[in-house]
This record gives sequence, structure tokens and C-alpha cells, in this order.
Amino acid sequence: MTSPDYQIFELGEVALQSGLTLRNAQLAYKTYGRLDAGRSNVIVYPTSYGAQHYDTEWLIRPGRALDPERYFIVIPNMLGNGLSSSPSNVGPPHDRGRFPGVTVSDNVRMQHRLLTEQLGLDRVALVYGWSMGGQQAYHWAALYPEMVERIAVVCGSARTAPHNLVFLEGIKYALMADPAWRDDYFAQPPVRGLRAMGRIYAGWALSQAFYREELWRTIGFSSLEDFLIVGWEANYLRRDANNLLAMIWTWQHADISANELYVGDLAAALGAISADALIMPSTTDLYFTVADNEREVTQMRHAELRPIPSIWGHRAGNPTQNPEDDEFIDRAVKELLER
Repeated sequence: MTSPDYQIFELGEVALQSGLTLRNAQLAYKTYGRLDAGRSNVIVYPTSYGAQHYDTEWLIRPGRALDPERYFIVIPNMLGNGLSSSPSNVGPPHDRGRFPGVTVSDNVRMQHRLLTEQLGLDRVALVYGWSMGGQQAYHWAALYPEMVERIAVVCGSARTAPHNLVFLEGIKYALMADPAWRDDYFAQPPVRGLRAMGRIYAGWALSQAFYREELWRTIGFSSLEDFLIVGWEANYLRRDANNLLAMIWTWQHADISANELYVGDLAAALGAISADALIMPSTTDLYFTVADNEREVTQMRHAELRPIPSIWGHRAGNPTQNPEDDEFIDRAVKELLER
């Protein structure tokens, strides 16, 4: 067996916002690059929905914004993603259908412990995140404003919007419609449900124009059906369904004001952010919309709204096969880091 390429931070007993305690909590993380003499070159790069650090580390490249030759980059794996504590890897009493709801605030507070207790850091030059990673960046800035200098939120939000929540309900219930869903968990992989989830997600993650222009042809697919099977069904068939549901719960409950600091006052939470913020929605994102980010930016002290002019929808923010959007985001984040 090969050794994992990441490390585990043992958190012990963690009291969650739900009122439950997650025992033997573990946070998986990986670091890239080296700290400078002033310990001032730290970038935190949280994972997105369903992703592990393997899926997102492609963005860490010499000469790019997340340059491991200039920065010390930390990828903390979100709880529920199969590497950190998740339904798939915890023992009783939290296994099977008993994994507790973990909020984004819970995640970020554990990440803060990783940085301060394990890595001895008290300053973050940038928190960069796409999608749920962007939600975590917002939470970092609101929960620890004295520590975070900059955030780059790419296709993310400070609070999950009602329409976004409804979208998540659709993919959640498609997954749970599989006959393998029993007693509030999947005892075996729900192949039918995972395939359905992938097809539904395909219609939300990319724009109408993407499909009208048949851009799937430019990334190696021979037909629309080929794209849906290989590009979407296969992506979810490799995931653990119980983990996917746990992360949907986290996503649906994302709210930077839902804590004892701001007691539900979103305007106060946004106004408390002192970080230099770059907010980058995609102009064609169907569930993290420009309009939602516009409302947030007006209540922030140092925030720039810079939409990504793209027809790749939500996937514009993770442009693994889209050099134009990759270049747009990279250039903007470099400018942020130089400010």
C-alpha cells in the first residue's frame, strides 16, 4: 500500500454548532511550498463540494497566482469529503446515518486550529476558494477578520441563497430515490441515484449557451450523451453517496452570520470583514449568481466585484479545461496579491 500524500490533524472532541460533539475528529490537509522568514506568505485554499485536494491542486503551479515557489499553501479538506472525518470513515456512534451536521463555520474553526495550533501561524495573506471553497473563504474573513488579509471568492457566496438551496434539494432527493437508501443512509452504492444526480447536476453547472454552442466537443467528448455519461455520471459514481449528502447539508446551512458573533445579522457579518476582498462570480452561473454577490459587496468595506465573462456557468470558476477563464481568474488574483 502507498502512503497518503497528506497529513492528519487530530482535533479530539469537537463541539459542533448542531449541539452534538464529533469525537476523534480528524482534519486532512496538505501543504505546498515553504514559509518565508516573516511567516507572511500563507495561502489557505479550502476544497469545494465533493472534492479532495487531489481534485483542486492543479491550480497550484509555478508562475501562477497560487505559486508554490512564492507562497506556503495549505489545502484543508472539508469534513465529509472522505479524507477528513466523514460518514465513510468514522466509527460508531457517528457512522452510517448518524454523522452529525457540520456547518461551514465548524469547518473553518477547525481549519483555524490547524493553522494556529499545528502550524503555528497567525497571519493569512489570502484565502482562495471556488464554490463551497469560496463560502469557506467568506467564513474565514468574517470569523477571523484580524488574521485574514485578503480573500478571493470564485463562484461562492456568504450565505446559501434560497434558490441555491432548492437546487440542492433536487439533486439530494434524486440521490435518495435510489432503492439503496434505507434507514437514512446507503448501505451499498446507489448506482442509479448517482447516475441521476450526475445528469441533473450537468444541467445546473453549465450554462444554456455552453450546450447551445456544444462546447463539450472542445474538451474531448464525441456526443452530448458521451459527455453526460463520462463527464458527469462517472464523476459521481466514484464518490461515496453518504459523503455527498453530508456535504450537501453543509452547503445548505452555509451562512457567515449564523453564529454567536453575528446572531443572524448578515449585514453585520459582511461589514465586519476587513480583508481586501475579490468577489468573482461567473456571469452565467445558475446558482451562485452575480446578483447575490452584488448585494454582498455593497455591504463590505474593501470588496471588488469582478464577474468572469464566461458561458461555462459555474464551472468557469474551476477552469481545468478552459484556458481563457483560467487566465482571467489568475490575472485577477495576482493583482489582489500585489495590492
